[in-house]
Amino acid sequence: MEIGTQTALLIYMHPLTSNGQYRRPSLTYNSQPTTAPKVFKMSLEGKVVLITGGAKNLGAEIALSLASVGANLALHYNSPSTKDNADALAKTISQSFPQVKHAFYQGDLTTKAAVDKLFESVLKDFGKVDIVINTIGKVLKKPIAEISEAEYDSMFDVNSKSAFLILQAGAKHVEDGGKIITIVTALLAAFTGFYTSYAGSKAPVEHFTRGVAKELMGRRISVNAVAPGPMDTPFFYPQS
Repeated sequence: MEIGTQTALLIYMHPLTSNGQYRRPSLTYNSQPTTAPKVFKMSLEGKVVLITGGAKNLGAEIALSLASVGANLALHYNSPSTKDNADALAKTISQSFPQVKHAFYQGDLTTKAAVDKLFESVLKDFGKVDIVINTIGKVLKKPIAEISEAEYDSMFDVNSKSAFLILQAGAKHVEDGGKIITIVTALLAAFTGFYTSYAGSKAPVEHFTRGVAKELMGRRISVNAVAPGPMDTPFFYPQS
């Protein structure tokens, strides 16, 4: 697996025009010789990866992909209602990738105490954290005139505050040369109606990413935000 050395990377996986149509990226080529960016190969075998929201949907897909290349997995899930998903994923990992060490942790990560407890538990069980991938999120499709104050607070607690706290803990505990990745949303580029609180609560994470990337450059920790487009998972079903 090749990992570039660029420190701050904001990726929109589905480029869209302002009216929501797909736009093919334009590529230009410079005929003059240029210096190629440095690329190094990083083996994920034996690396400890903490995935928040890792028991289902995108988080579970990422977990299985990383297990297939030998990464050890610390997988978080939010509520007790997701325990069945966690148990099913644990069974799949054990059967398909018996060499992979994995453990599950449940908790609401909207408080600093809960995030600190998660990292402390992972460090106790695995001894280190090489990579953090934050996939947790909450979506709401609703006209702005109908969004309650409680809904606004909940959206920002899950999508913005928790992302900040996870970045903060990652900055303290991730090994030098490690990675911190936060999943944001392509709706920040598409400007789709009725997702105002969702896109708005994800937007600060881009700025968190840029700032933390600068702070951690000296430790060779890359800090990235990845913005996938719509995916066929149950995450969006209730709000689609």
